[in-house]
Amino acid sequence: MNPKCFCTGWSLVAGLAASVVALPSFATSLTLEEALRLAENTAPSLSAQDAKIQAASSAAIPAGELPDPKLLAGLQNYPIGGPDRWSVNDDFMTMQMVGVRQDMPNSDKRRARIEVANAGVERAAAERQVERLNVRQATALAWISSYSIERKDALFQDFYKENRLLSDTVRAQIAGGRAQPADAVTPKQEAAQLAEQQDDLIRQRAQARAALKRWIGPAANATPAGSLPQWPIDTSGLPHKLQHHPELAAYGPMTREAQAKVREAQAEKKSDWSWEVDYQHRDRQFGDMVSVQLSWDLPLFPQTRQNPKIAAREAEVNQLESEREALSREHTEQLESVLADYERLNRAVQRNAQSLLPLAKEKVELSMASYRAGKGDLNAVVAARRELIEARLKQVEVEEQRALINARLYFAYGEASQ
Repeated sequence: MNPKCFCTGWSLVAGLAASVVALPSFATSLTLEEALRLAENTAPSLSAQDAKIQAASSAAIPAGELPDPKLLAGLQNYPIGGPDRWSVNDDFMTMQMVGVRQDMPNSDKRRARIEVANAGVERAAAERQVERLNVRQATALAWISSYSIERKDALFQDFYKENRLLSDTVRAQIAGGRAQPADAVTPKQEAAQLAEQQDDLIRQRAQARAALKRWIGPAANATPAGSLPQWPIDTSGLPHKLQHHPELAAYGPMTREAQAKVREAQAEKKSDWSWEVDYQHRDRQFGDMVSVQLSWDLPLFPQTRQNPKIAAREAEVNQLESEREALSREHTEQLESVLADYERLNRAVQRNAQSLLPLAKEKVELSMASYRAGKGDLNAVVAARRELIEARLKQVEVEEQRALINARLYFAYGEASQ
């Protein structure tokens, strides 16, 4: 065997194996950073926005160019009466004509068309930025939800383990005569309730992965890995960044495009002109001729033609300004509401970790100690355990809700301003 070929073959196999492992669909875990990268590279909506930018850029190239020239051909002064009728050569006025005509829009109109086209490119780019942030935000929200469900599911391993310990304790109490035989059913009931609760998590997992799959495809089937994101949020400075929100910022090029269309409509009040050169062929006895012709548009009736168009374009500008103001107020309301909720969730996370969760654990320990000593009721133990389970699940939920709001604020104001 050729050692060189042997080594080359193994290198090829190793390379193919590495490529397969690197494919998202074969990955066993999925970090938030990887999910965001996949979404940005594969989201169909971003591909559509890229095509829109390309279309606007291509349309801007001929915006300020002159119209195509026109080729003219015809027969002039052809006699249909008199002694030379139906003859092309007998009458000295009959000519076979070929010529070129070029229309010349006025300079203001051409300049306005260039401004409209350039603003259209800027608008497409701004809309692409809005869609990019929407895709990244939606991906982050779906990943956070999926990650939190996995955290809840992991807690159930502890819940079942504690349930088995409770069952052992109850059997020991029954064997020692300090509990009723009917108590042996209680741990089984608790286990059934846990299984029912975990079944609901399976449904939530399928929904969360479906939401994530919308943005990253089959890679959403991988298990989320890492930790909840904690993007830095300056809550006091967010109101000042409100006007830089991507959706509001997109109104800048939209308004410039509308204003350029107003100038284009105003330019129609100025005359366009055209020139024409014709070569006219006659019979040899008469000789050929050349004609040069200039023509101008006469915008003599602006009240019924140009002015209504100008008014329509100005109304579109006013419409955009009003829409932007309405959207700004809407975002102001949403921001104030979200910030209040964010502060509430910050307090809830701290309260749960520092107070509610430790107290629930202490209550379970005290109830269990009383039950083992034969002084407590099993129902009190089960109730305390249920409170602890709910407190642990609630801790995951409030951390999830805070992370979701953190992501919304970051993608709307933090990342957009970088």
